[in-house]
Amino acid sequence: MKAARLILKIFLVISVTVALTIMTQVGGVIYLASLLLYPFINRFRGWWIRLSSKLIAFIILYVISTLLLIPPLAKQFGRVPLPVIGNHHVQPAVLFTALANRNYVKPELKKIVYSAAEQLNQKYPGSKVNYLDASFPFFDGFRLWPHLSHNDGRKLDLSFQYDDSKTQVATSSVPSFIGYGSSEDPEPGEDNMPLTCSLKGYWQYSLLTHIVSQKKKQDFIVNVPRTKTVIETLAQNKEIVKIYLEPHLKIRWKIRTDKIRFHGCQAVRHDDHIHVQIRA
Repeated sequence: MKAARLILKIFLVISVTVALTIMTQVGGVIYLASLLLYPFINRFRGWWIRLSSKLIAFIILYVISTLLLIPPLAKQFGRVPLPVIGNHHVQPAVLFTALANRNYVKPELKKIVYSAAEQLNQKYPGSKVNYLDASFPFFDGFRLWPHLSHNDGRKLDLSFQYDDSKTQVATSSVPSFIGYGSSEDPEPGEDNMPLTCSLKGYWQYSLLTHIVSQKKKQDFIVNVPRTKTVIETLAQNKEIVKIYLEPHLKIRWKIRTDKIRFHGCQAVRHDDHIHVQIRA
């Protein structure tokens, strides 16, 4: 019985460590560090108090590490975090992105995004650039799951610019709770890559549109002029080498730049966000 419990505990520790590492890169290490406090916490009476204390200990260690320890360490790897709270008209579309340390980029990419946000705000006062996934703080080649190429601080996803559908007023909110999966579908007669990729057997291409709730989609309208301004401003920067956007949106929005590429059916659809990357 004791052996079975020990095996179960080891399995749970390994599972939690792997899951946190996949989602946040550093969470697994921080979780293992929090285990050092367990001998003291286990002195508390009541399993609920012990469980709560262990969770609180991990959260405290994680927040301190995320805000104070990881940024200066990541700088040694040539990466800096995008702001956790809005700064320079740039903010996370979903707070989880920043809290999970998925917001690290090369310093030059950060400057480019800040500049684009400043130009957007000059043209449309009060506008914000919402960022989505970037890269983890450490190690080139460490993949930011589930992305295929976010592994070196040179790639960044941005959300579209939205208006509230009822008030027609600009909003910094997004229709999806994860920032992805609320797509601007091809219209009849437009280039329909989601259908093409599906017919070729690439089941993952439109997967997010099926598993992410679409209930809030009707509350938002893509503001094309603002979104187009962001894309064109980024495309004008010589350091930006690629922008991923669905072909039907490039044509529909009349965006003229050869930096917009089709990302391939092996990826996921890009009519719910913009992917930008700088030169290596």
